[in-house]
Amino acid sequence: MKRDKLVGLARSATPWAVGAGVFLLSWAGIEGFIGVPVETGSAIVVTVAGLAGVAAAMAPRRVWPLFAVAAVGWIWFAMWPAALLASYHAASLTRRGLAAYVAGAVAAMGAGVGVALGVGGSRALNTATPGNAVTFALLLVGLPLAVGLWLGARRAALAALRDRAERLEREQEARTERSRAEERARIAREMHDVVAHKISLLVLHAGALEVAAPDPATADKAALLGSIGREALTNLREVLGVLRSPYHAAVAELAPQPVLGDLDRLLGQSRTAGTAVTRHDEGEARELPPLVQRTAYRVVQEALTNVHKHAGNADTRVTLRYLPRSLEVSVANDPARRPSQPLPGSGAGLVGLRERVELLGGEFEASARGDGGFLVRAVIPLAPAEVAA
Repeated sequence: MKRDKLVGLARSATPWAVGAGVFLLSWAGIEGFIGVPVETGSAIVVTVAGLAGVAAAMAPRRVWPLFAVAAVGWIWFAMWPAALLASYHAASLTRRGLAAYVAGAVAAMGAGVGVALGVGGSRALNTATPGNAVTFALLLVGLPLAVGLWLGARRAALAALRDRAERLEREQEARTERSRAEERARIAREMHDVVAHKISLLVLHAGALEVAAPDPATADKAALLGSIGREALTNLREVLGVLRSPYHAAVAELAPQPVLGDLDRLLGQSRTAGTAVTRHDEGEARELPPLVQRTAYRVVQEALTNVHKHAGNADTRVTLRYLPRSLEVSVANDPARRPSQPLPGSGAGLVGLRERVELLGGEFEASARGDGGFLVRAVIPLAPAEVAA
């Protein structure tokens, strides 16, 4: 920010610095220090040099005052700094304006030769001889005009290259986004064709088992399976919507997310499935930020999923500890009482939990216990605003 301010100040001060330089050089030229001396009063010298400096400072916005001062200054006083700068700025004109400037410059140089011949003396010798007149024309008109045209062409070429690079970058971003959208749509189709079909079959069979169950306990478990399957289908549809379009992603973000109030229902599903789960709350329970509640719920959900996969019916303890500036969540399970067939998994659940917790500035731990069980523990800090409250 400070650097941008300094750059802005430098850009605004540059025209006036150039104007001050033109003023000093014009004054020195008329007085004869670095040019042809002109016999005139000091007040006139300062006035003409001051007008040249002001016109030079205004040149980035209005160039014609500089052209006029340069022409008059050269004709009457052989003043060269304004003419030199005017020729440089003339390179930015259109073809028609440039032709008009060249014609005017030639006329001004010719008029200057005429005035010099009329004045005579050193001025005629220095500016009115054919060789010197041509030399001054080349130095004051030809050379700065050529430099200005070259720099203008270079700036235009750089601008064109920059525009082309930006256009190519935008096109590359559009192609990348299109490829991502196509890949998301392909993944969504694959998930719908494979996963949704199998979950639908599971729900269908659970419903049939519920109707034909020989006892109420079996019917209750079948009803639970059907409920979990329908909830999984709902979650799957939300995920597919996120994959298909950003609009669906926004809708999914606005959909109700699970919080700690939904935790008992989650534990109840595990109990119905045959896992003994107990919950312990320590500390003073209070309303927590929604993000903290969602993270805590996901920690318990993923930990219970791992218990079902790897420990089967092992006794499990879920503990919520309300600390002054954080919420500690731990899920500890005993060794499985009987061997169970492990369920397939991606192995990325705990990694995702660690990333989720650490993004909030918390701590995450997942490790085996000495008795053969497993512990998942997360410390989730509260938002600073909530802590202050």
